[in-house]
Amino acid sequence: MLRKVRITLAAIFFVGLALLFLDFTGTAHRWLAWMAKAQALEAVLALNVVVIVALVVLTLIFGRIYCSVICPLGILQDIFGWFGKKAKKNRYTYSPELRWLRYAMLVVMVVALVAGIGSLFQLLAPYSAFGRIMTAIFQPLWQLGNNVLASIAERVDSYTFYSVDVWVKSLPVLIIAIATLLLLAVLAWRGGRTYCNTICPVGTVLSFISRFSWLKIRFDADKCKNCSLCTKNCKASCIDYKTHTVDYSRCVVCGDCIAKCKGGALKYAGPARKSSLSSPSSQTSSSSPADASKRAFLLSTALATTAVLAQDKLVDGGLATIKAKQSPKRITPLTPPGSQSFKHFAQCCTGCQLCVSKCPNDVLRPSSDLMHLMLPEMSYDRGFCRSECTTCSEVCPAGAIKSIDEEEKTSIQIGHAIVVAKECISAQGQDECGNCARHCPTGAIEMVPSDPADDLSPTVPAINEAQCIGCGACEYVCPVRPLSAIHVEGHEVHKHI
Repeated sequence: MLRKVRITLAAIFFVGLALLFLDFTGTAHRWLAWMAKAQALEAVLALNVVVIVALVVLTLIFGRIYCSVICPLGILQDIFGWFGKKAKKNRYTYSPELRWLRYAMLVVMVVALVAGIGSLFQLLAPYSAFGRIMTAIFQPLWQLGNNVLASIAERVDSYTFYSVDVWVKSLPVLIIAIATLLLLAVLAWRGGRTYCNTICPVGTVLSFISRFSWLKIRFDADKCKNCSLCTKNCKASCIDYKTHTVDYSRCVVCGDCIAKCKGGALKYAGPARKSSLSSPSSQTSSSSPADASKRAFLLSTALATTAVLAQDKLVDGGLATIKAKQSPKRITPLTPPGSQSFKHFAQCCTGCQLCVSKCPNDVLRPSSDLMHLMLPEMSYDRGFCRSECTTCSEVCPAGAIKSIDEEEKTSIQIGHAIVVAKECISAQGQDECGNCARHCPTGAIEMVPSDPADDLSPTVPAINEAQCIGCGACEYVCPVRPLSAIHVEGHEVHKHI
């Protein structure tokens, strides 16, 4: 029963979290946003007290079920491990805890977070690794499949599907995602939960709590036949059948050992009463099928109560497509409205890429800068940040982008536009352009005579920096290629105007 409940709930979480990254319509987030907010590290950074307390209580009662049910990277490892067990049965063995490696990786992550080394921090964050894999590898494949269906539907005069642009948002991040996926596949194929119990910092933190959990996998030494099947099927390599012990800091309560035990020597139960223990090494008492069913029901109920539901809304996909252009090198990177400042954004963002995958205007993409690798940044070569769109602030599970409404967004200045006169068509007297002024949603750009003394001189764009919010509409619609004659420079700290 334990194994069936675990597999069912894990499948629900994995499919739901995968859809959060793959879906480009915004529909999935409307119903499944709570799954992203239930991730441990993101809840800590967002100071989501409800989720943090729920996960701690959940672990104190049930053990490390978070790693088997809620964490998508853990479930992904189980999928690879399942294929590994199909290739070779009873492939695992007991191995002592590599405590020095686990704690070293935890220290590295904490130091990286405090020191602001976002790239290293994001490499170790489990949900971020899953997000990179989904966004960089599987979302383009999902979109290609959608485009095939859209092409077929178009031939029969159906508009059930619509085509979307498929493009690589960042080649370095794609390479990192592929390397991460291959590493996880090899480790899980060979050793099950090796990554969880040696590298993952979240797993290390939960291991401290799970030692004191109430429900545990417990041995009845009198019933044990020393067949070693429990050890050979333990994906966490934490069961030593010779000494009838379980390393609860590494056990992820998958239930595989109970399913394989032929003598009924393993039970998922609370502490046994001293009077019922048959020997000093015995750690469990008999449990009726009704009690097992009650525990399974309690497990599923507790998992369901960890959710904090959130709503999402649909926005359209932006203006008509314009030929691609190059993004300029900005002195200060642009961060989304709601991120408050570049420092706050860099410290709180886990690089999960959920905002990148959800941006309906293709403004956000992972940075390729070595110092801020994988940190989302804004670019206006494929679209601009529309004033009515607040998607990124709604989907961010880590609090790196604070939730804002449409009215508040129009008053946040994330940067200001700068004109490069030598590239401007109007300034060069080649033609009367004025595209930037016509499309500025705040009216911060005005076309004025290049010669103040001559009203008939060619007009050039003049920018009111106090009124410009840095949305990038001017940069996007500028016809000059490959670099726009007008571009937006970011602000270190966002301003309210």
